[in-house]
Amino acid sequence: MVVKRRYDSSRRHEQARQTRRAILDAAARLFVSPGYAATPLTALAAEAGVSVQTVYAVFGSKRQVLSELVDVTVAGDEEPVALPDRPFVAEIRALADPRAKLVRYARHLTHTHERQADVMIALAGAAAADPDAAEIWQKQVDDRRRGMSIFGAELLATGMLRPEHDVGSVADVLWLAMDFRNYDWLVRRCGWPAERFERWYVDTVIAALCA
Repeated sequence: MVVKRRYDSSRRHEQARQTRRAILDAAARLFVSPGYAATPLTALAAEAGVSVQTVYAVFGSKRQVLSELVDVTVAGDEEPVALPDRPFVAEIRALADPRAKLVRYARHLTHTHERQADVMIALAGAAAADPDAAEIWQKQVDDRRRGMSIFGAELLATGMLRPEHDVGSVADVLWLAMDFRNYDWLVRRCGWPAERFERWYVDTVIAALCA
């Protein structure tokens, strides 16, 4: 009697994950310098240690590599969990005071900026000349605005903001304060420690929104 061995796909899945990760890591380096437009797929494949055909097989196009790189740097991982469903959001919602909510969000925001600032700066630059990059950039702008509108509504619901504010004006303040260029300028260029940046974020938003 011949016993068929059960096919174990775990090793193959892990190899596929490592290949995908290698391509994204290579893109994180090359799309920052020399830049997205200046990086052909041949260079990306060589940096990742794979063939061009493998890049196409995994992502389909250079545009998709950029899109997924941005998504991963924003989320911090490749788990299929939307940002509103992540634990830090539940932690923020559980807090009653606007300052406490902003302190918790500031910690998340700083960690996000630490890993994404280079990629977002590169994306913003590429968007000025490349239609694919411009489309991905606009999606990020829209997503950030949508997220800050949701957060703004939550802060407004505490009843502790100044009466002249509505969801739109709160989202305006949050959207401006969370921009990665603030982190780039204050932390990476001016040398602020992360803790000082977090305090600046909280104090700035509180001053603009609360009595």
